[in-house]
Order: sequence, then structure tokens, then C-alpha cells
Amino acid sequence: MAPRPAWKGYLKLSLVSCAVELTSATDHSEKVSFRVINRKTGNTVRRQYIDSVSGKPVDPDDEVKGYEIGGDEYLLIEEDEIDAVQIESSHTLSIEQFVDRAAIPQVYFDQPYYLSPSDEVSEEAFAVIREAMAKQKKAGIARIVLYRRERPAMIEPFDKGLLLTTLRYDKTVRQPNEVFDGLRKGKLDEELVDLATHIIEKKQAKFDPSGFEDHYEEALLDLIEAKRKGKKPPVAKPAERPSNVVNLFEALKKSLGEESGSSAETPRKSAARGKKPAGARKPTQKPAAGKAKKSA
Repeated sequence: MAPRPAWKGYLKLSLVSCAVELTSATDHSEKVSFRVINRKTGNTVRRQYIDSVSGKPVDPDDEVKGYEIGGDEYLLIEEDEIDAVQIESSHTLSIEQFVDRAAIPQVYFDQPYYLSPSDEVSEEAFAVIREAMAKQKKAGIARIVLYRRERPAMIEPFDKGLLLTTLRYDKTVRQPNEVFDGLRKGKLDEELVDLATHIIEKKQAKFDPSGFEDHYEEALLDLIEAKRKGKKPPVAKPAERPSNVVNLFEALKKSLGEESGSSAETPRKSAARGKKPAGARKPTQKPAAGKAKKSA
């Protein structure tokens, strides 16, 4: 079954527009999910809103959103009143500017969505916009109302369509200096950096997301299977926690040796070992033992 679009509207570039639909690029369904059970009866339980003063359950028809205006006073807002709030970005993705994708720090990226034409009539205009963006190697910046919130968004060519990634507002992103300012700055030992660089080189590989496995979920499934069969749940040994490195040079050297599959030497020593000393001469060949010298 094809996933349902999360949003339908129009993609607009200046005076060119086309009907599009937005589909979530990720699937949040889980293999292992739990329900809350009443231990005494074995029955499932359900959540229910309770009146904070009377302590009585509230009927769903009596539930309404309230905006606090002061003290214990709330302004009641009906669902249809919220639905009636419409702005341009509720139905139109108007590309306001184009930027270099690399200029957007990754910390601002939020959720990815696939953007595609929603009918055959819109396919040509959609393809023209996509191709022009691909040629310029630029990402478009727009705004979109999703789940009753307006969000900035980045749009870029992806596969045969476009990828829209919602962006976080600047006020919601902590600035790095709030966390990193306390880090000390100092000159690093170049040989240590060389060792770490060589370890990275040994671990280089082609990105393949199909190789990612959820080991925690597998362990949960093992637990469930054991309980179903009436067996004792498997008790795994806690993973050994890494300790702080005392001798960084030795730890890096040992790591490089494990990645190489042999004892490692420092990159500088390895390079030096392959070089011949300046001015070195070829050794003179001695006559083989037991052979007489040729007489003059």
C-alpha cells in the first residue's frame, strides 16, 4: 500500500506553479511495541482525561483546547476555528531564495519528505523546476504549514523527484559556543594526529545503510521468544565500558595495529624506513669465497 501524503498543495517558482504532494521519507513503525496492561486482571488499559477539580472522567465531546490568558482563566478554541486559520504556506510552497546546500549547518535539518507531482498535468512544470535546480546545484528555501505549524524548509533535487527537509528555527537551535566554549585550545602532537588519520584511512568504506541493524530490538525479540516458551529470559553480560585513555600514543598505535592486522609502526617511522639515507652508496661486491683472483 502506497503511503498517504502528509500534505497536498502547490510548488511555486516565480510565476510557474504545479500541484504537488508531500510524503514522509521515513517509516516510524516498530517491530516491537508494547501495550500497558493491568497486572491484576491482564486487561489492556486506556488513557482518559480527568477533570483536575472534580476528579471525574471527561467525555470526549466535552474536550476542547484552551489557551491560558492569566491565572486559571482559559480562552476556549474550537477545532474548526483552528482549521479555518489559513496562510499562503498552508497550501503553497513558494520558493523564496536559493542557497548552497553546504551553507546550511546540519544541526538545522529536521524531517525529510519526498516531494512529487500530484497529477499528470503538473509533471512537466515539476520536471523543469527540478532540472533547473539540479543544473544550478542549488537548494530552494520555502515555508510550509505542517501539522498546524509553519516550518522553514529546504528543497533539493533527489532521485527522480525533490526532497523537502523541514528546518529548525534559529531560536530553537543551541549555539555551539554554549557547549564548546569550555574546551581548551592547545597545540596537538602531530604524530598522534597522524596515527588517528591512518586509523580513519583503514576504516574507510562505501556508505551502505542496508547494513544497519537494530541490535537492541533483536535482543528484545530474544527476550519475548524466551518468555513465550516459558524459558528464563537470556541474561546478557553488560558491555564493558571503555575507560579513559592513559597513554594516548600507545592506544592509537595498538588501534592502528588491529585495523592493519599486524603490529603497527608510526606513519613517520614507516615513511622514514622506506627512504634511503642521502649520499648512500651501493655496497661493493666481494669476490666469492674459494675463487682465485685473476692474475694480471
